[in-house]
Amino acid sequence: MIFTVAIDGPAAAGKGTIGRALAERFGFAHLDTGLLYRAVGVKGGDPVAAAEALSEADLMRADLRSLEAGEAASRVAVIPGVRAALLAFQRSFARREGGAVLDGRDIGTVICPAAEVKLFVTASPEVRAQRRWLELGGEAAAQSYEAVLEGVKARDARDMGRADAPLKPAADAVLIDTSAMSAEAALDAAGTQVRAALARAGHG
Repeated sequence: MIFTVAIDGPAAAGKGTIGRALAERFGFAHLDTGLLYRAVGVKGGDPVAAAEALSEADLMRADLRSLEAGEAASRVAVIPGVRAALLAFQRSFARREGGAVLDGRDIGTVICPAAEVKLFVTASPEVRAQRRWLELGGEAAAQSYEAVLEGVKARDARDMGRADAPLKPAADAVLIDTSAMSAEAALDAAGTQVRAALARAGHG
């Protein structure tokens, strides 16, 4: 069975959590495409060369979830050569046998425009900054909530404003706003869309 779930959305909206949980629930493979860009960003050197030489081992680095890696990812993601180098990797993963869930920022619009399910997971900048701040340790974090909020807004502007594959919902994506939703409710909303699409494709 070839079946692709494309999940897009801004940082800390919950798309990764939903993506991992959906993959587990339906037995699909999961790819956090942001890790590809984080890995390229932290490798340093020429970003395009780093993207072309990226291996699965690079995705196992312990530092890929850091705030610095996220900033590096956002910087290299605006480079067309980097995006082109990672395109084939993502498309191949998406159409693997057994189903796949990919989450990122241009999955439904650029990487997998024919995906069977397209979701756009979002939340207000304030809610996303609060989540990220708590992830970093809350009161014990090196950054204040206000600094994290500024970072979230700056990254949104960069991701939405880039010329190549800007962050935006696909025209046929289902919007899930997690601002006031529990993780369980968000997952249920996403799962309902996947089940319906599986049924339409004769896999229900």
